[in-house]
Amino acid sequence: MALRLDFLAEALEKAYAEEKKVAFVIATFGTTDAFGVDDISGIRKVIRDEAGKAGVPPPQLHVDAAVGWVLCFLNEYDLPRNPFELSAEVLAIVRQAQNRARALQEADSVTVDFHKMGWGHYPASAFIVNRRDDLRFLTRNKTDVPYFSEAEYRHDPALFTLECSRPAIGPYSVMASLNGIGLTGYQMLVAHSLEMAALARKVIDEFEYCKVLNPGSIGPSVVWWVLPKGRNADEIYRRLIAGTLPEEERLRYWAEIKHLFDKRAADLNRATDARLSFTTSIGFSPHGRSIPAWKAVFFNPRTDKEVVERIGMSIENL
Repeated sequence: MALRLDFLAEALEKAYAEEKKVAFVIATFGTTDAFGVDDISGIRKVIRDEAGKAGVPPPQLHVDAAVGWVLCFLNEYDLPRNPFELSAEVLAIVRQAQNRARALQEADSVTVDFHKMGWGHYPASAFIVNRRDDLRFLTRNKTDVPYFSEAEYRHDPALFTLECSRPAIGPYSVMASLNGIGLTGYQMLVAHSLEMAALARKVIDEFEYCKVLNPGSIGPSVVWWVLPKGRNADEIYRRLIAGTLPEEERLRYWAEIKHLFDKRAADLNRATDARLSFTTSIGFSPHGRSIPAWKAVFFNPRTDKEVVERIGMSIENL
């Protein structure tokens, strides 16, 4: 679920050998389903080394951090003092998050969204460059956008942004959230999300017929299998990765996972039970086979231990 550095090096080496121009490399900081995080520092080293061997300028390193950028709020969390009294397990996750988030300074540009873990308005996103001079590549002439540049304005947004005539509700909501919630408030929100996700993984792992598919994640997302009682989910997963799981058997398991999800959804008590999602692909496809999964994302600050434990109870009751 993360970009393999050896694969990237091989692809760049091949492209340069064929005298192809590589304009940019895109990394991910928090995938939508499993919250996969690429090794940004490692990717920077690979593209710098391969470009150096070929005697060409290194490509731009853009990081899609739309989901995961909020981990940056934890960069200043005092681990030794631990003011939120986080458990040792969650502290270890926060430490990993700090190391990964600080590597974002290696990027040439990043994308962030506030409508996800930023707890903000939907049209609130930004494209940020590391070096201000790079913004000149985004500017346009009025002849490029004549429809939006006919009026006599003191400034012309069409020359700098694709938003053109759209209102600035998104950015205003971002400023309101940042000022209202503050650094400590965002740290509390993010840390709580990580805490609930860690608890969910622990609860789900207690069932032999369940399999958490992103056990080492540093984000608030949990993806997992629920199979009928009597199935050994770990063994099935190992066979899938090894390529020894017959196609007919795999399709049967996939159908069981979806059937149990639908059964829980049909019997859901909306007053007490958390609504879960289902994904047909977690972003990891061993041997070309997409992996489906149940999915929970712990964004809601009102989610507590009781809610998570009820997820486990609802699985057991199936």
